[in-house]
Amino acid sequence: MTIEPDAGFEVIDPRFGRLVHANAHVEKLYTGCRWAEGPAWFAAGRYLVWSDIPNDRVMRWDETDGSVSVFQQPAFNSNGHTVDLQGRLISCEHRGRCVSRIEHDGSRTVLASHVGGKRLNSPNDVVVKSDGSIWFTDPSYGIDSDYEGDAAPSEIGERCVFRIDPGSGAVERVGDGFVQPNGLAFSPDEQWLYVADTGATHVPDGPRHIRRFRVTDDGRALSGGEVFAQCDPGLFDGFRVDAQGHLWTSAGDGVHCYTPEGERIGKIHLPEVAANVCFGGPKLNRLFICATTSLYAVYVNARAAPRPARA
Repeated sequence: MTIEPDAGFEVIDPRFGRLVHANAHVEKLYTGCRWAEGPAWFAAGRYLVWSDIPNDRVMRWDETDGSVSVFQQPAFNSNGHTVDLQGRLISCEHRGRCVSRIEHDGSRTVLASHVGGKRLNSPNDVVVKSDGSIWFTDPSYGIDSDYEGDAAPSEIGERCVFRIDPGSGAVERVGDGFVQPNGLAFSPDEQWLYVADTGATHVPDGPRHIRRFRVTDDGRALSGGEVFAQCDPGLFDGFRVDAQGHLWTSAGDGVHCYTPEGERIGKIHLPEVAANVCFGGPKLNRLFICATTSLYAVYVNARAAPRPARA
Protein backbone atom coordinates (compact mmCIF):
# COMPACT_ATOMS: atom_id res chain seq x y z
CA MET A 1 0.00 0.00 0.00
CA THR A 2 1.31 3.45 -0.90
CA ILE A 3 0.96 6.08 1.81
CA GLU A 4 0.35 9.56 0.45
CA PRO A 5 2.48 12.35 1.94
CA ASP A 6 1.04 15.13 4.04
CA ALA A 7 -1.26 17.54 2.17
CA GLY A 8 1.36 20.27 2.62
CA PHE A 9 3.54 18.45 0.08
CA GLU A 10 2.81 18.59 -3.63
CA VAL A 11 4.46 15.71 -5.46
CA ILE A 12 4.96 16.82 -9.06
CA ASP A 13 7.36 13.98 -9.85
CA PRO A 14 7.71 10.64 -7.99
CA ARG A 15 11.30 11.53 -7.19
CA PHE A 16 10.03 14.17 -4.75
CA GLY A 17 7.93 11.54 -3.00
CA ARG A 18 11.18 9.86 -1.98
CA LEU A 19 12.46 13.11 -0.45
CA VAL A 20 9.54 13.64 1.94
CA HIS A 21 8.01 11.57 4.72
CA ALA A 22 4.40 10.44 4.59
CA ASN A 23 3.89 11.13 8.30
CA ALA A 24 5.84 14.42 8.52
CA HIS A 25 4.12 17.78 8.47
CA VAL A 26 5.07 21.43 8.46
CA GLU A 27 5.29 22.97 11.93
CA LYS A 28 5.04 26.66 12.78
CA LEU A 29 7.73 27.35 15.38
CA TYR A 30 7.24 31.08 15.80
CA THR A 31 5.28 34.02 14.42
CA GLY A 32 5.48 37.76 15.02
CA CYS A 33 8.09 38.99 12.53
CA ARG A 34 7.64 41.68 9.88
CA TRP A 35 9.91 39.99 7.32
CA ALA A 36 11.68 36.81 8.43
CA GLU A 37 14.92 36.02 6.56
CA GLY A 38 18.40 34.52 6.68
CA PRO A 39 18.22 31.35 8.84
CA ALA A 40 21.50 29.81 10.03
CA TRP A 41 21.95 26.66 12.13
CA PHE A 42 24.48 26.40 14.98
CA ALA A 43 25.00 22.66 15.49
CA ALA A 44 27.12 22.95 18.63
CA GLY A 45 24.47 24.94 20.45
CA ARG A 46 21.44 23.25 18.86
CA TYR A 47 19.86 26.56 17.94
CA LEU A 48 18.81 28.54 14.87
CA VAL A 49 19.17 32.26 14.29
CA TRP A 50 17.28 34.29 11.71
CA SER A 51 16.64 37.92 10.82
CA ASP A 52 13.53 40.02 11.33
CA ILE A 53 14.82 42.77 9.07
CA PRO A 54 12.34 45.67 9.48
CA ASN A 55 12.29 45.16 13.26
CA ASP A 56 16.11 45.35 13.25
CA ARG A 57 16.64 42.21 15.26
CA VAL A 58 18.06 38.71 14.95
CA MET A 59 15.98 36.00 16.58
CA ARG A 60 17.05 32.70 18.17
CA TRP A 61 15.09 29.43 18.35
CA ASP A 62 16.38 26.81 20.81
CA GLU A 63 15.90 23.19 19.78
CA THR A 64 16.28 21.93 23.35
CA ASP A 65 13.08 23.54 24.62
CA GLY A 66 11.46 25.32 21.66
CA SER A 67 11.95 28.74 23.19
CA VAL A 68 12.43 31.88 21.09
CA SER A 69 14.40 34.92 22.20
CA VAL A 70 16.03 37.99 20.74
CA PHE A 71 19.61 37.10 19.81
CA GLN A 72 20.68 40.60 18.76
CA GLN A 73 19.01 44.04 18.69
CA PRO A 74 19.84 46.44 17.16
CA ALA A 75 21.25 44.29 14.38
CA PHE A 76 22.10 46.72 11.55
CA ASN A 77 18.98 45.43 9.72
CA SER A 78 20.81 42.17 9.04
CA ASN A 79 19.49 39.95 6.27
CA GLY A 80 21.28 36.73 5.26
CA HIS A 81 23.50 34.73 7.62
CA THR A 82 25.76 31.73 7.49
CA VAL A 83 28.25 29.97 9.76
CA ASP A 84 31.93 29.90 8.78
CA LEU A 85 34.43 27.05 9.09
CA GLN A 86 35.27 28.10 12.66
CA GLY A 87 31.64 28.24 13.79
CA ARG A 88 31.33 32.04 13.72
CA LEU A 89 28.27 33.93 12.52
CA ILE A 90 28.67 35.75 9.19
CA SER A 91 26.02 38.39 8.52
CA CYS A 92 24.90 40.58 5.64
CA GLU A 93 24.00 43.99 7.06
CA HIS A 94 21.60 46.24 5.19
CA ARG A 95 22.08 49.29 7.41
CA GLY A 96 25.76 48.60 7.96
CA ARG A 97 26.17 48.09 4.19
CA CYS A 98 28.72 45.41 4.91
CA VAL A 99 29.45 41.77 5.61
CA SER A 100 30.40 41.24 9.24
CA ARG A 101 31.47 38.43 11.56
CA ILE A 102 30.70 37.82 15.22
CA GLU A 103 33.85 36.49 16.88
CA HIS A 104 33.92 33.80 19.55
CA ASP A 105 34.25 36.53 22.21
CA GLY A 106 31.14 38.32 20.88
CA SER A 107 32.94 41.20 19.20
CA ARG A 108 31.99 42.29 15.66
CA THR A 109 34.45 42.42 12.77
CA VAL A 110 33.61 44.10 9.46
CA LEU A 111 34.88 41.88 6.64
CA ALA A 112 33.73 43.85 3.59
CA SER A 113 32.22 47.32 3.30
CA HIS A 114 33.80 48.89 0.21
CA VAL A 115 34.98 47.92 -3.24
CA GLY A 116 37.17 50.21 -5.29
CA GLY A 117 36.89 52.83 -2.55
CA LYS A 118 33.07 52.94 -2.79
CA ARG A 119 30.54 51.63 -0.31
CA LEU A 120 28.66 48.43 -1.03
CA ASN A 121 24.92 48.71 -1.59
CA SER A 122 23.38 46.39 1.02
CA PRO A 123 24.75 42.83 1.18
CA ASN A 124 21.89 40.37 1.09
CA ASP A 125 22.92 36.71 1.30
CA VAL A 126 26.19 34.91 1.97
CA VAL A 127 27.86 31.49 1.73
CA VAL A 128 31.26 30.18 2.81
CA LYS A 129 33.25 27.91 0.50
CA SER A 130 35.43 25.05 1.77
CA ASP A 131 38.59 27.13 1.19
CA GLY A 132 37.28 29.73 3.67
CA SER A 133 36.38 32.31 1.03
CA ILE A 134 33.12 34.20 1.59
CA TRP A 135 30.77 34.85 -1.33
CA PHE A 136 27.90 37.33 -1.10
CA THR A 137 25.31 39.18 -3.16
CA ASP A 138 24.88 42.96 -3.09
CA PRO A 139 21.51 44.22 -4.38
CA SER A 140 19.99 47.56 -3.44
CA TYR A 141 17.09 46.50 -1.20
CA GLY A 142 18.61 47.91 1.98
CA ILE A 143 19.22 51.37 0.48
CA ASP A 144 15.98 51.61 -1.51
CA SER A 145 14.04 52.92 1.50
CA ASP A 146 14.22 53.33 5.26
CA TYR A 147 12.13 50.19 5.87
CA GLU A 148 14.96 47.64 5.80
CA GLY A 149 17.95 49.96 6.15
CA ASP A 150 18.80 53.57 5.34
CA ALA A 151 17.72 55.09 2.05
CA ALA A 152 20.75 56.19 0.03
CA PRO A 153 22.02 56.29 -3.56
CA SER A 154 24.22 53.47 -4.81
CA GLU A 155 27.88 54.43 -4.81
CA ILE A 156 29.09 51.56 -6.94
CA GLY A 157 26.25 51.91 -9.47
CA GLU A 158 25.75 48.18 -10.04
CA ARG A 159 24.53 45.07 -8.24
CA CYS A 160 26.98 42.19 -8.20
CA VAL A 161 28.28 39.04 -6.54
CA PHE A 162 31.51 39.42 -4.56
CA ARG A 163 34.13 37.15 -3.03
CA ILE A 164 36.19 37.85 0.11
CA ASP A 165 39.61 36.23 -0.11
CA PRO A 166 40.34 34.07 2.96
CA GLY A 167 44.00 35.09 3.07
CA SER A 168 44.18 38.75 2.14
CA GLY A 169 40.62 39.77 2.91
CA ALA A 170 40.42 41.46 -0.50
CA VAL A 171 36.93 41.98 -1.91
CA GLU A 172 36.71 40.85 -5.53
CA ARG A 173 33.81 41.19 -7.98
CA VAL A 174 33.06 37.71 -9.37
CA GLY A 175 29.66 38.20 -11.02
CA ASP A 176 27.84 41.09 -12.64
CA GLY A 177 25.01 41.67 -15.11
CA PHE A 178 22.31 41.18 -12.47
CA VAL A 179 19.32 43.39 -11.81
CA GLN A 180 19.01 42.34 -8.16
CA PRO A 181 21.22 39.37 -7.14
CA ASN A 182 19.76 37.66 -4.11
CA GLY A 183 20.15 34.14 -2.68
CA LEU A 184 23.16 32.00 -3.56
CA ALA A 185 24.49 28.50 -2.86
CA PHE A 186 27.19 26.14 -4.09
CA SER A 187 26.58 22.67 -5.47
CA PRO A 188 27.84 19.86 -3.18
CA ASP A 189 31.11 19.58 -5.12
CA GLU A 190 31.43 23.40 -5.34
CA GLN A 191 31.81 23.22 -9.11
CA TRP A 192 28.69 25.35 -9.56
CA LEU A 193 27.36 28.49 -7.90
CA TYR A 194 23.62 29.17 -8.09
CA VAL A 195 22.48 32.81 -7.84
CA ALA A 196 18.90 34.10 -7.71
CA ASP A 197 17.98 37.34 -9.49
CA THR A 198 14.83 39.00 -8.13
CA GLY A 199 15.00 41.96 -10.51
CA ALA A 200 11.25 41.76 -11.17
CA THR A 201 10.84 43.81 -7.98
CA HIS A 202 12.43 46.78 -9.77
CA VAL A 203 12.03 46.24 -13.52
CA PRO A 204 8.78 45.41 -15.35
CA ASP A 205 9.05 41.84 -16.63
CA GLY A 206 12.43 41.67 -14.89
CA PRO A 207 14.17 38.44 -13.89
CA ARG A 208 12.59 36.04 -11.45
CA HIS A 209 15.00 33.18 -11.90
CA ILE A 210 18.06 31.32 -10.62
CA ARG A 211 21.21 31.25 -12.73
CA ARG A 212 23.96 28.64 -12.62
CA PHE A 213 27.65 29.55 -12.93
CA ARG A 214 30.66 27.31 -13.35
CA VAL A 215 33.33 27.89 -10.69
CA THR A 216 36.79 28.08 -12.24
CA ASP A 217 39.36 25.44 -11.32
CA ASP A 218 41.20 27.82 -8.99
CA GLY A 219 37.93 28.48 -7.11
CA ARG A 220 38.22 32.25 -7.46
CA ALA A 221 35.99 33.18 -10.42
CA LEU A 222 32.85 32.27 -12.35
CA SER A 223 31.92 31.57 -15.95
CA GLY A 224 28.68 30.89 -17.80
CA GLY A 225 25.51 31.89 -16.00
CA GLU A 226 22.66 30.20 -17.86
CA VAL A 227 19.16 30.32 -16.38
CA PHE A 228 18.64 27.25 -14.21
CA ALA A 229 14.97 27.74 -13.25
CA GLN A 230 12.18 30.32 -13.56
CA CYS A 231 9.95 31.10 -10.58
CA ASP A 232 6.18 30.74 -10.71
CA PRO A 233 4.56 32.04 -8.59
CA GLY A 234 6.39 34.89 -6.92
CA LEU A 235 10.16 35.15 -6.76
CA PHE A 236 13.02 32.90 -5.78
CA ASP A 237 14.83 34.43 -2.82
CA GLY A 238 17.04 32.30 -0.57
CA PHE A 239 17.75 28.59 -1.08
CA ARG A 240 19.95 25.66 -0.08
CA VAL A 241 21.32 22.57 -1.84
CA ASP A 242 21.14 19.12 -0.26
CA ALA A 243 23.77 16.37 -0.35
CA GLN A 244 22.30 14.89 -3.57
CA GLY A 245 22.33 18.25 -5.32
CA HIS A 246 18.61 19.02 -5.07
CA LEU A 247 17.91 22.71 -4.73
CA TRP A 248 15.30 23.72 -2.10
CA THR A 249 14.23 27.29 -2.78
CA SER A 250 11.77 29.82 -1.44
CA ALA A 251 8.92 30.93 -3.71
CA GLY A 252 5.61 32.75 -3.58
CA ASP A 253 3.63 29.71 -2.41
CA GLY A 254 6.22 28.03 -0.20
CA VAL A 255 9.32 25.98 -1.01
CA HIS A 256 10.06 24.42 -4.42
CA CYS A 257 12.43 21.50 -4.95
CA TYR A 258 14.53 21.13 -8.11
CA THR A 259 16.78 18.37 -9.38
CA PRO A 260 20.41 19.20 -10.28
CA GLU A 261 19.18 19.29 -13.89
CA GLY A 262 16.69 22.08 -13.15
CA GLU A 263 13.47 20.03 -13.06
CA ARG A 264 10.89 21.09 -10.48
CA ILE A 265 9.73 17.90 -8.80
CA GLY A 266 7.76 19.09 -5.80
CA LYS A 267 6.57 21.82 -3.46
CA ILE A 268 6.05 22.42 0.23
CA HIS A 269 3.02 24.68 0.47
CA LEU A 270 2.88 27.43 3.09
CA PRO A 271 0.25 30.05 3.95
CA GLU A 272 2.88 32.80 3.64
CA VAL A 273 5.47 33.86 1.07
CA ALA A 274 8.74 32.05 1.77
CA ALA A 275 11.97 34.06 1.92
CA ASN A 276 14.78 31.67 2.82
CA VAL A 277 15.59 28.18 4.11
CA CYS A 278 18.36 26.17 5.72
CA PHE A 279 18.94 22.62 6.94
CA GLY A 280 19.44 21.96 10.63
CA GLY A 281 18.81 19.57 13.48
CA PRO A 282 21.15 16.82 14.76
CA LYS A 283 21.03 14.98 11.41
CA LEU A 284 20.78 18.14 9.28
CA ASN A 285 17.56 16.74 7.82
CA ARG A 286 15.16 19.34 9.15
CA LEU A 287 14.33 22.13 6.73
CA PHE A 288 13.82 25.48 8.49
CA ILE A 289 11.82 28.02 6.50
CA CYS A 290 11.56 31.77 7.03
CA ALA A 291 8.26 32.92 5.54
CA THR A 292 7.09 36.53 5.96
CA THR A 293 5.96 36.70 9.61
CA SER A 294 6.86 33.19 10.73
CA LEU A 295 9.45 30.46 11.15
CA TYR A 296 8.43 26.98 9.97
CA ALA A 297 10.18 23.60 9.96
CA VAL A 298 9.65 20.18 8.42
CA TYR A 299 11.63 16.94 8.45
CA VAL A 300 12.59 15.72 4.97
CA ASN A 301 14.39 12.69 3.58
CA ALA A 302 17.37 14.83 2.58
CA ARG A 303 20.17 16.50 4.47
CA ALA A 304 22.51 19.44 4.10
CA ALA A 305 25.36 19.07 1.64
CA PRO A 306 28.66 18.73 3.51
CA ARG A 307 31.53 21.01 2.51
CA PRO A 308 34.07 19.19 0.35
CA ALA A 309 37.34 18.34 2.08
CA ARG A 310 40.09 20.82 1.34
CA ALA A 311 42.87 19.59 -0.89
